[in-house]
Amino acid sequence: MKIESSEFVRSSVAIADLVADGDPQVAFAGRSNVGKSSLLNRLLGAKLARTSSTPGRTQTINYFRVNRRYWFVDLPGYGFARAARVDRQRWAATVAGYLATGAERRLVVQLVDAKVGATPLDLGAAEYLESLGARRVAVATKLDKLKRGERAAALAGIASTLGLDPRTAVLAVSAVTGEGIRELWKLIADFLAGQVPAKP
Repeated sequence: MKIESSEFVRSSVAIADLVADGDPQVAFAGRSNVGKSSLLNRLLGAKLARTSSTPGRTQTINYFRVNRRYWFVDLPGYGFARAARVDRQRWAATVAGYLATGAERRLVVQLVDAKVGATPLDLGAAEYLESLGARRVAVATKLDKLKRGERAAALAGIASTLGLDPRTAVLAVSAVTGEGIRELWKLIADFLAGQVPAKP
């Protein structure tokens, strides 16, 4: 898909601040330090999302407008965010509110660290997304951290832990090398094709 324009628009910290304009949204969810922001920047071809080596720096729901027709949404990482408990609870409530509405116009890309594998936190998130009826796909990040011979087993392990259909392959990507980015864009474009009216 050709990126004609992309820009950061706003951050939301409360349910009242969420964007609900009816346009389709592609939301990125994952454990803290899974590489969400780096992947977003690679997909958009611009350094719009803030990256950090410190887990949990994304503490708000961040909206990026793409091609003036749909949204990319960077959700707070779940897991080991270094923040006060009350802040983590507020993030959880906001994310829950976000995921609980508009499921028919949203694709959730659940990111899992290919090197670490799917953790209990990832499984819990997958089960929660499924309980909401969210349309979701699993994507393994940091593919460059694995040797070629390790990749098949790592991806199969992620699929098994998340309880995915054996026929469902886990897409693997690297924001560093660009591996899998084209395939991920195709998956996103297929979703958007049924959501965004064609330009006149």
